[in-house]
Amino acid sequence: MKTTKYIYFIKALLVFIVSVQIIACSSDDDVIEPQIVTEPGKSVLVLPINNTECEVGEIIANKATVIFEWNASEATESYDLEITNLVTREVTRRPNLVSTSKEVKLERGFPYSWIVTSKNSGELVTVSDISKFYLAGEAGSNNVPFPASLLSPLSGITIAPVDGKVMLEWESSNIDTDGEALTFDVFIDTVDGNQATPEEWKGITDTNFEISVEPNTIYYWHIETSDGINSSISATYTFKTGDNIASVQGTIVSTSQEILTAIANAVPGEKIYIHGGDYVFDSTIEIGNNGSDANVISLLAHPGDATRPKFDFSSMSENSSNRGIQLNGNYWYIQGIDVYGAGDNGMFIQGSNNLIEFCTFSENSDTGLQIGNGASKNTILNCDSFYNADSSLENADGFACKLDAGTDNKFIGCRAWKNLDDGWDGYLRGNDNITTTYENCWAIENGFLKDGSVSGGDGNGFKTGGSDNKDLKHNAIFTNCIAVGNGFDGFDHNSNRGNVTIYNCAAFDNGKNYSFSNTNPLEKLTIKNSNVLGDFGSINATTLDVTNNSWQDGISVTTDDFKSIDYSQLLNARKADGSLPDVTFFNLNAGSDLIDKGIDVGLSFNGSAPDLGAFEF
Repeated sequence: MKTTKYIYFIKALLVFIVSVQIIACSSDDDVIEPQIVTEPGKSVLVLPINNTECEVGEIIANKATVIFEWNASEATESYDLEITNLVTREVTRRPNLVSTSKEVKLERGFPYSWIVTSKNSGELVTVSDISKFYLAGEAGSNNVPFPASLLSPLSGITIAPVDGKVMLEWESSNIDTDGEALTFDVFIDTVDGNQATPEEWKGITDTNFEISVEPNTIYYWHIETSDGINSSISATYTFKTGDNIASVQGTIVSTSQEILTAIANAVPGEKIYIHGGDYVFDSTIEIGNNGSDANVISLLAHPGDATRPKFDFSSMSENSSNRGIQLNGNYWYIQGIDVYGAGDNGMFIQGSNNLIEFCTFSENSDTGLQIGNGASKNTILNCDSFYNADSSLENADGFACKLDAGTDNKFIGCRAWKNLDDGWDGYLRGNDNITTTYENCWAIENGFLKDGSVSGGDGNGFKTGGSDNKDLKHNAIFTNCIAVGNGFDGFDHNSNRGNVTIYNCAAFDNGKNYSFSNTNPLEKLTIKNSNVLGDFGSINATTLDVTNNSWQDGISVTTDDFKSIDYSQLLNARKADGSLPDVTFFNLNAGSDLIDKGIDVGLSFNGSAPDLGAFEF
């Protein structure tokens, strides 16, 4: 009986041993659980106390023993101690310490800084804050002051001068460890930061100093700190200046509500600066207060920002009452704003003597920028209007000075492209015998939608006028303007009964390039020094003064006359100041028949006579 029990015991033991071996050899044994290593904490430095003269331990020769102590940090296995002589820049290191204190012998009579780096088996380390101390020399000796810590501009950055100046800033106590007042000498130059410095840059008591600089230049700078006996020298930093910007003095806004409040409260002479970014509005911004001739009210993109302010009205429904900006006031200067997605006009101007510069008007449900209701003497400078279209696909121009607009409005350096209806519309209803001026304006592919498909609009580049009863006069003056790729006419008549003058303009690839019919004709049409590639179209008026143009005097125009006929480059990005891009389109080649074939009409020209077209050779 005992033998049988023993045999059963032996069998059970063997089964257990085999089971353990099977488990140990199973695939689960190959899975190694990942070890999570926590980032070490940051040590807090205790001794020497920051910005003090530390107690001196054992002295051998001119070296003294300094005790460094710090608090233990979490998840830390070892520490690196690093000490820097702030005068000689010599670095003393004690790596891989497992305790939180260390004695180190250092040269007496110098200021030092020190840090502790916490480490463990992971890849991440954590560095403590910097602490400074002064290790005193022989009794009665004067302590060398701590070197200044340079704060701004940081080394290696590019900074935009404001009004041609940059502010240098550094960190330092005004009194050293001996209780003596400190002064600072500023060294800055374009060589190495060590060139002779003017007397007025010495003995400064503040910890900042403004200096005049040149744009787009590399500078080196350092600060020398003195207590009247000893001095210390900071590190040398280098920075590059960018383009100069003007100082900002005015109201600075950065939210939609701040913009509305600033506009409502603006007084003559005030400047409102808008930080770059998107601003959402769901109702019309009405501007009703007035500036004056000597004190305009300004609404401006902040000059220090890389992005432009965008006024987004796309939450509006399409409705004639849902304009984006309605400018009823006089003497406003609005610059650098993108107006997008309004339910009607992007901007409607019914005030006078306003300047709108370097703005864009896009994807609005009616004309991008329209002038009406008697508005006069407004200038639209270097603005773009594009992709404006209503849902019925029948209306929306790029720009319009039309219906009941006043006189003496100007468009200078503006572009209108791919607007559903016309690039510019001058149709009148409610006013008569007004004059509008267009200088260096480009109308490109109007009568097409954003996707390039043909719209249901008229598709003229420049519609000079027209009226319901075909009897109203909209006088128009065009100089150095271009109409290309428009679906219908480049320069259009449309029953305008006024006077139209066209000097040094160009037309190409329009349905008709110049279209002035003998039905309800203009009172007078003047065209001089202008060119066209292809058929010029129709030239009619009660009185004609059409001379010195590319389709006259036996001149033959071919693609060889031009450096390029690619008008897509007319949509290149504007220059930083908002002016039109430099292009080769319709620029004349040497030897072209169009060179010096014009007549002096008061515009500047090269050579013996003006060239034909918008660009002088």
